[in-house]
Amino acid sequence: MKRNLMMVGMVVASAFASQAAMADAGMDLAKAKNCLACHAVSTKLVGPAYKDVAAKYAGQKDAEAKLVTKVMKGGSGAWGAIPMPANPQVTDAEAKTLVKWVLAQK
Repeated sequence: MKRNLMMVGMVVASAFASQAAMADAGMDLAKAKNCLACHAVSTKLVGPAYKDVAAKYAGQKDAEAKLVTKVMKGGSGAWGAIPMPANPQVTDAEAKTLVKWVLAQK
């Protein structure tokens, strides 16, 4: 019984460590790719707050793929008149990391 509880504790601790690592990687990548020039986690700047993006796309199965495309190619109209420019400096893998991080914001 003690062994099972230890295993559960290790799995839970590992999950929290993974979330923390993703949070750090996402924020670091957002800084490095200059995303924070137009976005913030909880406040609208030029573009929407990441928390607002996460809320808008919560529960949508295709949200990650849709947002990866927007990060890479840009977009317009979803959040107002100001378009989001394409980001050719962001790789597909980086866009996926950024989007997963954005969608995890609460």
